[in-house]
Amino acid sequence: MFVRVKTTKNSPKKYVQIVASLREDNKVKQRIVRHIGYALDDDELTRLKDLATYILEKMKSETHPSLFAPEQLARMAIESRTKAKPNNAPLRVDLEKLREQSRIIVGIHDIYGSIYDELGFNKIIPPERKVKSARILKDIVMARIANPSSKRKNVADLVRDFGIKIDLSAVYRMMDHLQQPQEQDIQQKAFHAAKQLFPEPIRVLFYDCTTLYFESVVEDTLKSKGYSKDMKFNQSQVLLALMVTPGGLPVGYRLYKGNSFEGNTLKDAMEHMASLDDVQEVVFVADSAMLSKENIDLLKKHNQKYIVGARIKNLNSQLKKEIIQTDTYQQTSTEEESLVKIKTWQLDQDTSLIVSYSAKRARKDAFDRQQAIDRLEKKLNRSKDPIHLVSNYGYKKFLKSNAKGKVEVDTKKIAEAEKWDGLHGVITNKTATRPQEILSHYKGLWEVEETFRISKHDMKIRPIYHWTERRIHAHIALCFMALTCIRHLSYRVGLQYKKLSPEVIRNELSHQQLSILKHKETGKTYGIPSRKTTISGKVYQIMAKSHSDVPFAIK
Repeated sequence: MFVRVKTTKNSPKKYVQIVASLREDNKVKQRIVRHIGYALDDDELTRLKDLATYILEKMKSETHPSLFAPEQLARMAIESRTKAKPNNAPLRVDLEKLREQSRIIVGIHDIYGSIYDELGFNKIIPPERKVKSARILKDIVMARIANPSSKRKNVADLVRDFGIKIDLSAVYRMMDHLQQPQEQDIQQKAFHAAKQLFPEPIRVLFYDCTTLYFESVVEDTLKSKGYSKDMKFNQSQVLLALMVTPGGLPVGYRLYKGNSFEGNTLKDAMEHMASLDDVQEVVFVADSAMLSKENIDLLKKHNQKYIVGARIKNLNSQLKKEIIQTDTYQQTSTEEESLVKIKTWQLDQDTSLIVSYSAKRARKDAFDRQQAIDRLEKKLNRSKDPIHLVSNYGYKKFLKSNAKGKVEVDTKKIAEAEKWDGLHGVITNKTATRPQEILSHYKGLWEVEETFRISKHDMKIRPIYHWTERRIHAHIALCFMALTCIRHLSYRVGLQYKKLSPEVIRNELSHQQLSILKHKETGKTYGIPSRKTTISGKVYQIMAKSHSDVPFAIK
């Protein structure tokens, strides 16, 4: 088998396929084994070819497909479904004597279960040594993808929705097998899976931190109170650092004590990146929270290339005056609606400041500020004692107290804020790289922010209900595995079909179900698959999974 790029006359589309050569009648013929997608430009073509190569290697290494259904009835149904053919003899059944035994979701296991195995997560707990725990690990990861909740709720969902019965205590015993060696193995597998999708060594990694709170105020060596990005200052928390590639594929994470300052995590992140094999020069991309003299010195000491967000309002007075003079910037786009201009300052021999002005961003900044002011004025009109608003950071930047002690909106502060609308800066030591490319790299930081959004909102990684340090680490490992599966499928769907949110994909796959019916006299059982939709059908096609909606007898 090999990867083939096929073109069609009078069409700009270039089709990427996995093809096998077969000999028939002493002639070599080629058969399409899997259609990957089509590209309209060189960048899409490159990414499709890389994905095709990755899939081809996985296909070559597969020995046999694995079925995911621990309970006997569910396993029999899924096995029979995969063997059922549309041209089978018609089923002759008295419908009035059929009763539904159960209805199980098969889409999550079919698709995400395949991704899980491809990533190598089925080998995190060696199945030959811990068969039950290895199976439960996959069960819980699938349950978290389907309906993220507590472990107790996951167990109930698996029985109700998937025909899988697991004892809650067995889940906790499985989590106790996820110790530091397994955590490292999970991250190594995630990194290698991401690396195989790119032909060149990974050169850009995005890094960011977030806080995860507990339903508890108890503090210990890991949980503690600190600055909370969820505004849960009265609850204990941990700090989670995440590293992702362009495209949002997770490659690693670190967990820190809740009161840790995220800027202090940089050294550990660099050591982790240095431990990754087949990584050459990595450009470290992070937001302004990482920008401190100590961190910059650390990056320089290790000859690390970096692009970090700049706090341009905190620079010296002369530089700030120059920054707000946007008429001196170089224009990079001609459309007024999306006007972008750039200017570069050389801070020292090895460091540059690049500031961009975006007309679109300026309109958003103005809109957001006006909304905040409108809300503030409403609060001032309603409050009998508005002085407490001055202590609120979100409001005090637009407030002042007059000579009579009355709190009012400060128009001078608003006018000063307007000068910075649409401006954004980064500091980098990649001085030989075009400013547009630098800004493009930094813009990719939204990938890690989107990944955090998925982990917090789509996967409900917090609040955390566990209280021992060992179980907390295991919970984060489980969530990272589920997150990696979600991001890899989203990457493929976006590349081979169109960009879909994880919620849309999950909803579509959750509706791929199998109804199991039993004849009340003969005792025979039958399966009726749900109808596939356009989206779920495309996802099945992308993952090369067959799907038939023909009813069948379960044997």
